Amino acid sequence: MEGERRASQARSSGLPARGADGGNPGSGSPFLGSSSGSSALLQAEVLDLDEDEDDLEVFSKDASLMDTNSFSPMMPTSPLSMINQIKFEDESELKDLFITVDEPESHVTTIETFITYRIVTKTTRGEFDSSEFEVRRRYQDFLWLKGKLEEAHPTLIIPPLPEKFIVKGMVERFNDDFIETRRKALHKFLNRIADHPTLTFNEDFKVFLTAQAWELSSHKKQGPGLLSRMGQTVRAMASSMRGVRSRPEEFMEMNNFIEIFSQKINLIDKISQRIYKEEREYFDEMKEYGPVHILWSASEEDLVDTLKGIASCIDKCCKATEKRMSGLSEAVLPVMHEYVLYSEMLMNVMKRRDQIQAELESKVEALDYKKADSELLTEEIGKLEDKVACANNALKADWERWKQNMQNDIKSAFTDMAEENVHYYEQCLATWESFLTSQTDLQLEENSEDKP
Repeated sequence: MEGERRASQARSSGLPARGADGGNPGSGSPFLGSSSGSSALLQAEVLDLDEDEDDLEVFSKDASLMDTNSFSPMMPTSPLSMINQIKFEDESELKDLFITVDEPESHVTTIETFITYRIVTKTTRGEFDSSEFEVRRRYQDFLWLKGKLEEAHPTLIIPPLPEKFIVKGMVERFNDDFIETRRKALHKFLNRIADHPTLTFNEDFKVFLTAQAWELSSHKKQGPGLLSRMGQTVRAMASSMRGVRSRPEEFMEMNNFIEIFSQKINLIDKISQRIYKEEREYFDEMKEYGPVHILWSASEEDLVDTLKGIASCIDKCCKATEKRMSGLSEAVLPVMHEYVLYSEMLMNVMKRRDQIQAELESKVEALDYKKADSELLTEEIGKLEDKVACANNALKADWERWKQNMQNDIKSAFTDMAEENVHYYEQCLATWESFLTSQTDLQLEENSEDKP
Protein backbone atom coordinates (compact mmCIF):
# COMPACT_ATOMS: atom_id res chain seq x y z
CA MET A 1 0.00 0.00 0.00
CA GLU A 2 2.80 2.43 0.88
CA GLY A 3 4.52 1.83 -2.46
CA GLU A 4 1.22 2.39 -4.32
CA ARG A 5 0.58 5.58 -2.33
CA ARG A 6 4.00 7.00 -3.19
CA ALA A 7 3.61 6.04 -6.84
CA SER A 8 0.24 7.79 -6.93
CA GLN A 9 1.71 10.94 -5.38
CA ALA A 10 4.59 10.88 -7.84
CA ARG A 11 2.19 10.60 -10.78
CA SER A 12 0.19 13.54 -9.43
CA SER A 13 3.32 15.70 -9.20
CA GLY A 14 4.80 14.62 -12.50
CA LEU A 15 7.99 13.32 -10.83
CA PRO A 16 9.39 9.76 -10.68
CA ALA A 17 8.16 7.53 -7.88
CA ARG A 18 10.34 6.64 -4.95
CA GLY A 19 11.63 3.09 -5.09
CA ALA A 20 10.63 0.32 -2.73
CA ASP A 21 14.08 0.41 -1.13
CA GLY A 22 13.58 4.03 -0.10
CA GLY A 23 15.73 5.50 -2.87
CA ASN A 24 14.56 8.72 -4.39
CA PRO A 25 15.30 10.69 -7.52
CA GLY A 26 17.57 13.63 -7.18
CA SER A 27 16.26 17.05 -7.42
CA GLY A 28 17.80 20.36 -7.17
CA SER A 29 17.73 24.05 -7.19
CA PRO A 30 18.96 27.34 -8.44
CA PHE A 31 19.83 29.18 -11.51
CA LEU A 32 22.07 30.68 -13.94
CA GLY A 33 23.69 33.73 -15.30
CA SER A 34 23.80 35.40 -18.68
CA SER A 35 25.96 34.12 -21.53
CA SER A 36 29.57 35.16 -21.93
CA GLY A 37 30.27 38.58 -23.37
CA SER A 38 26.91 40.07 -22.46
CA SER A 39 26.61 39.39 -18.74
CA ALA A 40 28.63 42.47 -17.78
CA LEU A 41 26.35 44.69 -19.83
CA LEU A 42 23.15 43.12 -18.56
CA GLN A 43 23.78 43.03 -14.85
CA ALA A 44 22.09 45.81 -12.87
CA GLU A 45 24.22 48.06 -10.70
CA VAL A 46 24.37 46.77 -7.18
CA LEU A 47 25.59 48.11 -3.87
CA ASP A 48 27.37 45.67 -1.59
CA LEU A 49 26.60 45.88 2.11
CA ASP A 50 29.15 46.01 4.90
CA GLU A 51 30.47 42.58 5.82
CA ASP A 52 29.54 43.04 9.47
CA GLU A 53 25.91 43.51 8.46
CA ASP A 54 25.52 40.35 6.39
CA ASP A 55 22.28 39.48 8.15
CA LEU A 56 20.62 42.63 6.84
CA GLU A 57 21.08 41.75 3.19
CA VAL A 58 17.99 41.80 1.04
CA PHE A 59 18.74 39.09 -1.51
CA SER A 60 21.04 36.04 -1.83
CA LYS A 61 22.82 34.93 -4.95
CA ASP A 62 24.67 32.29 -2.96
CA ALA A 63 24.70 29.20 -5.14
CA SER A 64 27.30 27.12 -3.36
CA LEU A 65 27.72 23.58 -4.60
CA MET A 66 25.98 21.07 -2.37
CA ASP A 67 26.18 17.29 -2.26
CA THR A 68 24.80 15.94 -5.50
CA ASN A 69 24.80 12.37 -4.27
CA SER A 70 22.24 12.64 -1.49
CA PHE A 71 18.56 12.09 -2.10
CA SER A 72 15.86 12.58 0.48
CA PRO A 73 12.44 10.87 0.52
CA MET A 74 10.15 12.52 -1.93
CA MET A 75 7.05 12.62 0.21
CA PRO A 76 6.59 11.40 3.79
CA THR A 77 3.71 9.22 4.85
CA SER A 78 0.73 11.31 5.82
CA PRO A 79 -2.71 10.38 7.14
CA LEU A 80 -3.96 13.03 4.73
CA SER A 81 -2.36 11.42 1.70
CA MET A 82 -5.63 11.45 -0.24
CA ILE A 83 -5.99 15.18 0.36
CA ASN A 84 -2.39 15.71 -0.77
CA GLN A 85 -3.00 13.76 -3.97
CA ILE A 86 -6.02 15.90 -4.80
CA LYS A 87 -4.10 19.02 -3.81
CA PHE A 88 -1.74 18.67 -6.77
CA GLU A 89 -4.70 18.58 -9.15
CA ASP A 90 -6.47 21.56 -7.61
CA GLU A 91 -3.92 23.36 -5.43
CA SER A 92 -5.77 26.64 -5.05
CA GLU A 93 -8.90 25.09 -3.53
CA LEU A 94 -7.29 22.43 -1.33
CA LYS A 95 -4.13 24.11 -0.13
CA ASP A 96 -3.18 22.66 3.26
CA LEU A 97 -0.12 24.72 4.22
CA PHE A 98 -0.31 28.47 4.84
CA ILE A 99 2.81 30.48 5.71
CA THR A 100 3.12 34.15 6.66
CA VAL A 101 6.35 36.09 7.16
CA ASP A 102 5.88 39.30 9.14
CA GLU A 103 6.91 41.40 12.15
CA PRO A 104 10.60 42.09 11.47
CA GLU A 105 12.53 42.68 14.68
CA SER A 106 16.00 44.16 15.08
CA HIS A 107 18.51 42.50 17.43
CA VAL A 108 21.62 44.32 18.58
CA THR A 109 24.42 42.47 20.34
CA THR A 110 28.03 43.31 21.13
CA ILE A 111 29.09 41.23 18.14
CA GLU A 112 26.48 41.89 15.47
CA THR A 113 23.22 43.50 14.47
CA PHE A 114 20.65 41.42 12.67
CA ILE A 115 16.93 41.14 11.93
CA THR A 116 14.60 38.24 12.60
CA TYR A 117 11.18 37.65 11.09
CA ARG A 118 8.17 35.96 12.58
CA ILE A 119 7.00 32.94 10.60
CA VAL A 120 3.47 31.72 11.26
CA THR A 121 2.48 28.36 9.77
CA LYS A 122 -1.04 26.95 9.68
CA THR A 123 -1.66 23.46 8.33
CA THR A 124 -4.03 20.50 8.28
CA ARG A 125 -1.34 17.95 7.43
CA GLY A 126 -1.16 14.91 9.65
CA GLU A 127 2.66 14.79 9.75
CA PHE A 128 2.70 18.03 11.73
CA ASP A 129 2.32 17.77 15.52
CA SER A 130 0.04 20.81 15.65
CA SER A 131 -2.13 22.87 13.33
CA GLU A 132 -0.29 26.14 13.98
CA PHE A 133 3.35 27.10 14.62
CA GLU A 134 5.12 30.38 15.29
CA VAL A 135 8.90 30.78 15.11
CA ARG A 136 11.44 33.52 14.44
CA ARG A 137 14.14 33.16 11.83
CA ARG A 138 17.06 35.27 10.65
CA TYR A 139 18.50 35.43 7.15
CA GLN A 140 21.18 32.84 7.91
CA ASP A 141 18.42 30.32 8.67
CA PHE A 142 16.88 30.91 5.24
CA LEU A 143 20.28 30.33 3.65
CA TRP A 144 20.60 27.06 5.55
CA LEU A 145 17.18 25.90 4.30
CA LYS A 146 18.03 26.78 0.72
CA GLY A 147 21.29 24.83 0.98
CA LYS A 148 19.56 21.76 2.42
CA LEU A 149 16.96 21.81 -0.35
CA GLU A 150 19.69 22.00 -2.99
CA GLU A 151 21.54 19.16 -1.29
CA ALA A 152 18.48 16.92 -1.13
CA HIS A 153 17.07 17.84 -4.56
CA PRO A 154 19.98 18.81 -6.86
CA THR A 155 17.90 18.89 -10.04
CA LEU A 156 14.74 20.52 -8.76
CA ILE A 157 14.32 24.26 -9.24
CA ILE A 158 14.57 25.80 -5.77
CA PRO A 159 12.98 29.27 -5.49
CA PRO A 160 15.58 32.04 -5.21
CA LEU A 161 16.34 33.82 -1.96
CA PRO A 162 16.72 37.59 -1.85
CA GLU A 163 20.38 38.37 -2.45
CA LYS A 164 23.14 40.09 -0.49
CA PHE A 165 23.06 43.15 -2.69
CA ILE A 166 20.82 46.18 -3.01
CA VAL A 167 19.98 47.64 -6.38
CA LYS A 168 21.00 51.29 -6.41
CA GLY A 169 18.10 53.74 -6.31
CA MET A 170 15.55 51.12 -5.29
CA VAL A 171 15.80 51.17 -1.50
CA GLU A 172 17.90 52.93 1.10
CA ARG A 173 20.06 50.91 3.44
CA PHE A 174 18.27 49.48 6.48
CA ASN A 175 15.22 51.75 6.35
CA ASP A 176 11.64 50.53 6.55
CA ASP A 177 11.33 50.12 2.78
CA PHE A 178 14.49 48.02 2.71
CA ILE A 179 13.22 45.69 5.45
CA GLU A 180 9.78 45.44 3.89
CA THR A 181 11.28 44.55 0.51
CA ARG A 182 13.21 41.71 2.07
CA ARG A 183 10.23 40.53 4.13
CA LYS A 184 8.11 40.21 0.99
CA ALA A 185 10.87 38.30 -0.78
CA LEU A 186 11.30 35.87 2.12
CA HIS A 187 7.53 35.41 2.30
CA LYS A 188 7.44 34.54 -1.40
CA PHE A 189 10.43 32.18 -1.00
CA LEU A 190 8.69 30.09 1.66
CA ASN A 191 5.34 30.04 -0.11
CA ARG A 192 6.97 28.98 -3.39
CA ILE A 193 8.41 26.00 -1.51
CA ALA A 194 5.08 25.28 0.18
CA ASP A 195 3.34 25.21 -3.21
CA HIS A 196 5.93 22.88 -4.78
CA PRO A 197 4.65 19.26 -5.03
CA THR A 198 7.95 17.79 -3.78
CA LEU A 199 9.80 20.47 -1.81
CA THR A 200 6.78 21.04 0.42
CA PHE A 201 7.33 17.59 1.98
CA ASN A 202 11.04 18.07 2.63
CA GLU A 203 11.89 17.24 6.26
CA ASP A 204 14.28 20.19 6.67
CA PHE A 205 11.52 22.52 5.47
CA LYS A 206 9.23 21.12 8.14
CA VAL A 207 11.94 21.62 10.80
CA PHE A 208 12.50 25.19 9.60
CA LEU A 209 8.80 25.99 10.03
CA THR A 210 8.27 24.30 13.38
CA ALA A 211 11.48 24.03 15.45
CA GLN A 212 12.35 26.55 18.13
CA ALA A 213 15.71 28.32 17.82
CA TRP A 214 17.67 25.86 19.98
CA GLU A 215 16.06 22.88 18.22
CA LEU A 216 16.96 24.29 14.80
CA SER A 217 20.53 24.90 15.94
CA SER A 218 20.78 21.29 17.12
CA HIS A 219 19.30 20.00 13.87
CA LYS A 220 21.83 21.96 11.80
CA LYS A 221 24.71 20.21 13.61
CA GLN A 222 23.43 16.82 12.47
CA GLY A 223 24.53 17.43 8.89
CA PRO A 224 27.73 16.07 7.29
CA GLY A 225 31.00 17.23 8.79
CA LEU A 226 33.41 19.69 7.22
CA LEU A 227 35.74 17.02 5.81
CA SER A 228 32.81 15.15 4.29
CA ARG A 229 31.50 18.31 2.64
CA MET A 230 34.97 19.17 1.34
CA GLY A 231 35.29 15.70 -0.18
CA GLN A 232 31.93 16.02 -1.88
CA THR A 233 32.86 19.44 -3.25
CA VAL A 234 36.19 18.16 -4.60
CA ARG A 235 34.46 15.26 -6.38
CA ALA A 236 31.85 17.61 -7.82
CA MET A 237 34.56 20.04 -9.03
CA ALA A 238 36.44 17.17 -10.65
CA SER A 239 33.30 16.09 -12.51
CA SER A 240 32.63 19.69 -13.49
CA MET A 241 36.14 20.14 -14.92
CA ARG A 242 35.82 16.90 -16.84
CA GLY A 243 32.48 17.80 -18.37
CA VAL A 244 30.06 15.45 -20.10
CA ARG A 245 30.72 13.72 -23.40
CA SER A 246 27.19 13.97 -24.76
CA ARG A 247 24.48 15.93 -23.06
CA PRO A 248 21.03 14.69 -24.19
CA GLU A 249 19.40 16.84 -26.86
CA GLU A 250 16.49 17.87 -24.66
CA PHE A 251 18.90 19.27 -22.07
CA MET A 252 20.88 21.05 -24.78
CA GLU A 253 17.66 22.81 -25.78
CA MET A 254 16.93 23.55 -22.16
CA ASN A 255 20.37 25.09 -21.70
CA ASN A 256 19.97 27.26 -24.82
CA PHE A 257 16.62 28.48 -23.55
CA ILE A 258 18.17 29.42 -20.19
CA GLU A 259 20.98 31.39 -21.82
CA ILE A 260 18.59 33.42 -23.99
CA PHE A 261 16.14 33.87 -21.14
CA SER A 262 18.94 35.11 -18.89
CA GLN A 263 20.02 37.75 -21.39
CA LYS A 264 16.49 39.03 -21.97
CA ILE A 265 15.33 39.06 -18.36
CA ASN A 266 18.52 40.81 -17.21
CA LEU A 267 18.02 43.48 -19.85
CA ILE A 268 14.34 43.95 -19.00
CA ASP A 269 15.20 44.13 -15.30
CA LYS A 270 17.86 46.77 -15.95
CA ILE A 271 15.56 48.88 -18.14
CA SER A 272 12.68 48.57 -15.64
CA GLN A 273 14.91 49.86 -12.86
CA ARG A 274 16.03 52.78 -15.02
CA ILE A 275 12.42 53.63 -15.87
CA TYR A 276 11.52 53.58 -12.19
CA LYS A 277 14.48 55.84 -11.35
CA GLU A 278 13.50 58.33 -14.07
CA GLU A 279 9.86 58.24 -12.92
CA ARG A 280 11.05 59.04 -9.40
CA GLU A 281 13.05 62.04 -10.65
CA TYR A 282 10.07 63.24 -12.73
CA PHE A 283 7.77 62.88 -9.72
CA ASP A 284 10.14 64.85 -7.44
CA GLU A 285 10.31 67.72 -9.93
CA MET A 286 6.56 67.70 -10.58
CA LYS A 287 5.92 68.11 -6.84
CA GLU A 288 7.76 71.44 -7.04
CA TYR A 289 6.06 72.51 -10.26
CA GLY A 290 2.56 73.01 -8.81
CA PRO A 291 3.48 75.33 -5.91
CA VAL A 292 5.33 77.58 -8.35
CA HIS A 293 2.04 78.36 -10.12
CA ILE A 294 0.41 79.19 -6.78
CA LEU A 295 3.16 81.68 -5.99
CA TRP A 296 2.89 83.13 -9.49
CA SER A 297 -0.87 83.67 -9.12
CA ALA A 298 -0.23 86.05 -6.21
CA SER A 299 1.29 88.58 -8.60
CA GLU A 300 -1.06 88.11 -11.57
CA GLU A 301 -4.61 89.17 -10.71
CA ASP A 302 -5.95 88.47 -14.18
CA LEU A 303 -4.48 84.94 -14.20
CA VAL A 304 -5.32 83.84 -10.65
CA ASP A 305 -7.98 81.27 -11.61
CA THR A 306 -5.99 79.95 -14.53
CA LEU A 307 -2.76 79.52 -12.58
CA LYS A 308 -4.51 77.91 -9.61
CA GLY A 309 -6.33 75.59 -12.01
CA ILE A 310 -3.01 74.50 -13.51
CA ALA A 311 -1.57 73.95 -10.03
CA SER A 312 -4.58 71.79 -9.15
CA CYS A 313 -4.16 69.71 -12.31
CA ILE A 314 -0.47 69.20 -11.60
CA ASP A 315 -1.27 68.11 -8.05
CA LYS A 316 -3.79 65.52 -9.28
CA CYS A 317 -1.35 64.21 -11.90
CA CYS A 318 1.35 64.08 -9.26
CA LYS A 319 -0.79 61.83 -7.06
CA ALA A 320 -1.61 59.61 -10.05
CA THR A 321 2.09 59.35 -10.87
CA GLU A 322 2.91 58.34 -7.32
CA LYS A 323 0.28 55.60 -7.47
CA ARG A 324 1.65 54.32 -10.78
CA MET A 325 5.18 54.25 -9.36
CA SER A 326 3.93 52.27 -6.39
CA GLY A 327 2.38 49.72 -8.74
CA LEU A 328 5.63 49.49 -10.72
CA SER A 329 7.77 48.93 -7.61
CA GLU A 330 5.39 46.39 -6.05
CA ALA A 331 4.05 44.45 -9.03
CA VAL A 332 6.62 44.59 -11.82
CA LEU A 333 10.13 45.15 -10.47
CA PRO A 334 10.05 42.30 -7.90
CA VAL A 335 8.87 39.83 -10.55
CA MET A 336 11.58 40.84 -13.02
CA HIS A 337 14.31 40.65 -10.40
CA GLU A 338 13.09 37.33 -9.02
CA TYR A 339 13.41 35.78 -12.47
CA VAL A 340 16.88 37.26 -12.88
CA LEU A 341 17.78 35.22 -9.79
CA TYR A 342 15.87 32.24 -11.19
CA SER A 343 17.95 32.40 -14.38
CA GLU A 344 21.14 32.16 -12.33
CA MET A 345 19.76 29.24 -10.35
CA LEU A 346 18.68 27.37 -13.48
CA MET A 347 22.21 27.30 -14.83
CA ASN A 348 23.43 25.83 -11.55
CA VAL A 349 20.75 23.14 -11.79
CA MET A 350 22.01 22.26 -15.26
CA LYS A 351 25.58 22.08 -13.94
CA ARG A 352 24.54 19.72 -11.17
CA ARG A 353 22.72 17.50 -13.65
CA ASP A 354 25.84 17.39 -15.80
CA GLN A 355 27.98 16.54 -12.77
CA ILE A 356 25.83 13.50 -12.03
CA GLN A 357 26.13 12.36 -15.66
CA ALA A 358 29.89 13.06 -15.68
CA GLU A 359 30.35 10.89 -12.60
CA LEU A 360 28.56 8.03 -14.37
CA GLU A 361 30.67 8.48 -17.52
CA SER A 362 33.91 8.41 -15.52
CA LYS A 363 32.91 5.09 -13.91
CA VAL A 364 31.99 3.59 -17.29
CA GLU A 365 35.32 4.75 -18.69
CA ALA A 366 37.18 3.22 -15.75
CA LEU A 367 35.39 -0.08 -16.33
CA ASP A 368 36.26 -0.04 -20.03
CA TYR A 369 39.94 0.34 -19.22
CA LYS A 370 39.70 -1.95 -16.17
CA LYS A 371 41.24 0.69 -13.94
CA ALA A 372 39.56 -0.74 -10.86
CA ASP A 373 37.72 -3.78 -9.56
CA SER A 374 35.18 -4.55 -12.30
CA GLU A 375 32.58 -6.07 -9.98
CA LEU A 376 32.59 -3.03 -7.70
CA LEU A 377 32.48 -0.66 -10.66
CA THR A 378 29.56 -2.51 -12.22
CA GLU A 379 27.58 -2.10 -9.00
CA GLU A 380 28.43 1.62 -8.78
CA ILE A 381 27.52 2.14 -12.43
CA GLY A 382 24.12 0.56 -11.88
CA LYS A 383 23.41 2.92 -9.00
CA LEU A 384 24.65 5.92 -10.96
CA GLU A 385 22.49 5.01 -13.96
CA ASP A 386 19.45 5.03 -11.69
CA LYS A 387 20.59 8.33 -10.17
CA VAL A 388 21.03 9.97 -13.59
CA ALA A 389 17.61 8.74 -14.72
CA CYS A 390 15.96 10.06 -11.57
CA ALA A 391 17.79 13.41 -11.83
CA ASN A 392 16.80 13.80 -15.49
CA ASN A 393 13.15 12.92 -14.85
CA ALA A 394 12.96 15.27 -11.87
CA LEU A 395 14.43 18.17 -13.85
CA LYS A 396 12.20 17.58 -16.88
CA ALA A 397 9.05 17.50 -14.74
CA ASP A 398 10.06 20.55 -12.70
CA TRP A 399 11.16 22.41 -15.84
CA GLU A 400 7.69 22.33 -17.36
CA ARG A 401 6.17 23.39 -14.05
CA TRP A 402 8.64 26.29 -13.74
CA LYS A 403 8.11 27.47 -17.32
CA GLN A 404 4.35 27.58 -16.82
CA ASN A 405 4.70 29.53 -13.57
CA MET A 406 7.22 31.90 -15.16
CA GLN A 407 4.97 32.63 -18.12
CA ASN A 408 1.98 33.23 -15.84
CA ASP A 409 3.95 35.51 -13.49
CA ILE A 410 5.50 37.64 -16.23
CA LYS A 411 2.28 37.85 -18.23
CA SER A 412 0.40 38.93 -15.10
CA ALA A 413 3.04 41.55 -14.25
CA PHE A 414 2.97 43.08 -17.74
CA THR A 415 -0.84 42.98 -17.87
CA ASP A 416 -1.07 44.76 -14.51
CA MET A 417 1.46 47.33 -15.72
CA ALA A 418 -0.52 47.93 -18.92
CA GLU A 419 -3.78 48.38 -17.02
CA GLU A 420 -2.10 50.72 -14.55
CA ASN A 421 -0.66 52.83 -17.39
CA VAL A 422 -4.02 53.05 -19.16
CA HIS A 423 -5.72 54.13 -15.94
CA TYR A 424 -2.95 56.65 -15.22
CA TYR A 425 -3.14 58.35 -18.62
CA GLU A 426 -6.96 58.36 -18.54
CA GLN A 427 -6.82 60.14 -15.17
CA CYS A 428 -4.33 62.71 -16.40
CA LEU A 429 -6.26 63.24 -19.66
CA ALA A 430 -9.55 63.72 -17.79
CA THR A 431 -7.88 66.19 -15.42
CA TRP A 432 -6.53 68.41 -18.19
CA GLU A 433 -9.69 68.12 -20.32
CA SER A 434 -11.71 69.33 -17.34
CA PHE A 435 -9.32 72.27 -16.99
CA LEU A 436 -9.64 73.16 -20.68
CA THR A 437 -13.43 72.97 -20.49
CA SER A 438 -13.45 75.32 -17.52
CA GLN A 439 -11.20 77.77 -19.35
CA THR A 440 -13.40 77.64 -22.45
CA ASP A 441 -16.52 78.32 -20.39
CA LEU A 442 -14.74 81.20 -18.64
CA GLN A 443 -13.73 82.71 -21.99
CA LEU A 444 -17.31 82.49 -23.29
CA GLU A 445 -18.58 84.25 -20.16
CA GLU A 446 -16.05 87.05 -20.59
CA ASN A 447 -16.94 87.48 -24.24
CA SER A 448 -20.66 87.70 -23.47
CA GLU A 449 -20.00 90.34 -20.83
CA ASP A 450 -17.97 92.43 -23.27
CA LYS A 451 -20.84 92.60 -25.78
CA PRO A 452 -23.10 95.71 -25.60
